[in-house]
Amino acid sequence: MSFFRRLGSRAKEEELMDDFSVGGEELREALRHLRRLNKIFAAPGPTVSGIDKLWNSMGRPDELTILDVGAGSGDVNLKLLQWAKDRGIDMHITLVDLTEEACEEARELFHHEPRVRVKRADLTTLPDAAADIVTGSQFIHHFEGEQLVDMVSHMLRASRYGVVINDIHRHTVSYKAVWITTRLISRNRYIRHDGPLSVAKGFTDQDWRELKQRLNHDTMTYEWKPLFRYSVVIPQKGGALT
Repeated sequence: MSFFRRLGSRAKEEELMDDFSVGGEELREALRHLRRLNKIFAAPGPTVSGIDKLWNSMGRPDELTILDVGAGSGDVNLKLLQWAKDRGIDMHITLVDLTEEACEEARELFHHEPRVRVKRADLTTLPDAAADIVTGSQFIHHFEGEQLVDMVSHMLRASRYGVVINDIHRHTVSYKAVWITTRLISRNRYIRHDGPLSVAKGFTDQDWRELKQRLNHDTMTYEWKPLFRYSVVIPQKGGALT
């Protein structure tokens, strides 16, 4: 992955993690290193911000169920659990991922946490209204075109109140920062290849405007958050944010 790359439009290459025919210990190592990257780049912030906004629009209920799809090891939810504890919310989170390696890492990370369960599943097979809120962190940049619209639509279908998306801002500064950081913290080929590529497959304001139009969802909002991420909130129709 070159240090110099044009970022005028979203990259179309597939990430190594998109190849489900390989994995094993190398993939598990990549997931552990990804947790370090998430700490460095303040990954949980946009998810917590979006959940807080949607929770307020729901009338601040005392109980909340979250379904995190494409969750990997689910580490961004550690901050979300603390957010819920601080507000006295009885929160339960289900982490969903397609790969057994991700599920194993998530089970290990949350083995002492009764509020979290792990499920190996495909988003498209999840039942309607499976949780109050469906989240996806660094998940939807894996898709483009009609598949992107379909995946977000499935997230909405599986939620009772709405969707929170946390994904990457496609920008030269964030691309170079991730390129350098991945080479400083890891020799894992998934991390070195997929880290910068994730930024190149990320989004700008224009991309979110186009998605909002294609979803025909007037109440969808998006906000830029540090460090170079977006917090996107899509309430169920009829449930506009307050």
